[in-house]
Amino acid sequence: MKSDEPVDLRRFLTLLPVVLLGAATVLCAVQREEGAATARVTVLPLVVVTAAWTLAMYTLRSPEWRGRTGPMLAYVAGQQVLAALLMTQHPIFFVFAVTGFVQAYDLLPPRWAFVSVGVTSLTVNLLPGGVPDTSRRIAVAAASVLLQTFLIGLFGNVSHRFNERSEERRRLVAELEAVIAENNGLHAQLLVQAREAGIQDERQRMAREIHDTIAQGLAGIITQLQAAERARPQPERHEWHLGQARELARESLTAARRSVAALRPVELEEAQLPNAIRDLARRWSAREGVPASVETTGDPVPLLTEIEVALFRAAQEALANIAKHAAAGKVRLTISYLEDTVMLDVHDDGVGFTVADLDGPPPAGRDSGYGLDSLRRRLDRALGTLTVESAPGSGTAVNASVPAIRRGGSA
Repeated sequence: MKSDEPVDLRRFLTLLPVVLLGAATVLCAVQREEGAATARVTVLPLVVVTAAWTLAMYTLRSPEWRGRTGPMLAYVAGQQVLAALLMTQHPIFFVFAVTGFVQAYDLLPPRWAFVSVGVTSLTVNLLPGGVPDTSRRIAVAAASVLLQTFLIGLFGNVSHRFNERSEERRRLVAELEAVIAENNGLHAQLLVQAREAGIQDERQRMAREIHDTIAQGLAGIITQLQAAERARPQPERHEWHLGQARELARESLTAARRSVAALRPVELEEAQLPNAIRDLARRWSAREGVPASVETTGDPVPLLTEIEVALFRAAQEALANIAKHAAAGKVRLTISYLEDTVMLDVHDDGVGFTVADLDGPPPAGRDSGYGLDSLRRRLDRALGTLTVESAPGSGTAVNASVPAIRRGGSA
């Protein structure tokens, strides 16, 4: 037994020797047979010494003290000697002596506990009636001592091993919980770092996008408008420069829309992730003419923004790839909410491809990695993984898996 057992049971075991000693003393005091008064005078000092020994060595000690083998060996040995002396004065003190059976496997290692049980059995069986003086009494006493020692020792040893295994399981569970808590903390820390890195990457991407497209487009528009102003006396040149300005404005507007689309999807602002993906699939299906079904398993929970955006973009990219390359007849999307993971599976029955091609040069006229490279990088920033299974003529299965970190930081 360990100190983390129920408080009531531990308190009962701690008080048991004192309670039984008090009960035996009261029973001895109320005896009225001849010589009882003299016996009480002899017993009283032994009771006081026994009570002081029990309180000082066991009852009033801390659980840490009661868990030390050396002091407990001394306590049990002293208790058995005192119990034997009390029983020589009055047999009723066997009531106190039986605490040796109860405490042996609670306080001592199995080997010493077995010895303690044997000594207690000898004391309880021999002292009340005196040493057997006939072969019959000797046989009965020996059988009683052996059987009692064997049975109590057997069940005590089994109980001790069971408690050891239970304690080992509790220790392993506590270590596992500590590791899980530590991993959750590291997971959240890594996600924060990934989010910060993603924000920095996004800022740099936006800066490049603005510099390379929008800013240059606006500069081109200004140049064309200035040229049109100078060419006002020449109507054809004037109109040509205005046409160039309009074309640059359209291109800049397209670039601006593309940059905005790369931010948090507006669909996630208005709906939960499963509903947003369901609406995305519905619009895609209406546009492409390919049936697309969406299924959700588990209980949907609100996830960190980065997690939801990564999964939504995964669905968006997968559907875009299917429209470009798969020639599919139907598509199935499945969102699975597990205990610590959220997965998005996108299956199509299209033409498929060789997955090894993802690591090689891109096919002519196609983006690198069939458009999955950017998706994989986005999932990496969200501490997720991307798995692609496909074969020519067998369709394609895309699996995006991310940690189920809820808003507020709990997994």
